[in-house]
Amino acid sequence: MIEAVMLWNEPNNLSHWDFEIDKDWSVYAEMVKLAAQAVRAENRSVKRVLGGISPIDPAFITRMGEFGVLDHVDVVAVHGFPLDWNHWTIHEWPDKLAEVRAVTDKPIWISEVGASSFGAEEVQEFGLKRTAELLLPRSDHVYWYSLFDLPRAWPATTRHRESEGSSYYRHFYMGLFREDGSPKLAARSFSQFVPDLGVCQWFHFEDHRLEAGVNALRDFNVRKLRTGLSWADSFRPNALHWFDRQMKLLEGFDLTVTFCFTPEHCGVRAHHTSPPSNPQQYADFCAAMTRRYAQH
Repeated sequence: MIEAVMLWNEPNNLSHWDFEIDKDWSVYAEMVKLAAQAVRAENRSVKRVLGGISPIDPAFITRMGEFGVLDHVDVVAVHGFPLDWNHWTIHEWPDKLAEVRAVTDKPIWISEVGASSFGAEEVQEFGLKRTAELLLPRSDHVYWYSLFDLPRAWPATTRHRESEGSSYYRHFYMGLFREDGSPKLAARSFSQFVPDLGVCQWFHFEDHRLEAGVNALRDFNVRKLRTGLSWADSFRPNALHWFDRQMKLLEGFDLTVTFCFTPEHCGVRAHHTSPPSNPQQYADFCAAMTRRYAQH
């Protein structure tokens, strides 16, 4: 069941939105308003979630309010990785949520939170337990990122890649399971926090891990799952066949589906982070996916 759609991913992060082009986020704001209206027209029961922000920046939420975006979404979302990338400690999570609550009365979901095993699996296990302790009492939607390590042969979605040093390589160690499918220390602790704790797992186009992922989620008794459908992938050959297969296998979960990534031919620049030259095209994609997968 599609419970919610998320309109983009980390729009205040240059790795996911080119704000060198859209300097004041006005294009993003217009795109989200159009998309939110399109989703509501297709299915009024589906929650519309503002793309999860990273870093956590109350000023960005305020700006979205000034543009009128918050009038068109039901939820705002934040991402946090204090053990790996953020310049604050894991114990500051309550303060970070309070900063956002001070600027909006919308419900706040934590749509990505995690810890890598880059330095030690024990650090990841601690991160899982402390995250659950701090966040589950404060939000009814918390999604652990992620189920699987990113395969080393795939690139992580960042701007500068290997030049980022250890910050880049931490992307590959965020899973509860290693690339070979073997469980890490944190996997043994995860079950005690579900079904309250959800999972964020991106499945790439024709991802060979899809069935194994569904089986692992079921074994954990996960109910809430955040994943995505790529606007850019929708132009690949057999895209709908892949989308149909993915969504059919995920039917048993309460889904938050993220719509993001600009097709090269639709962007101001030929890049998946580019603002679209016509924001209505993104709204049309969101409407089509909602119509296809979120039945009334």
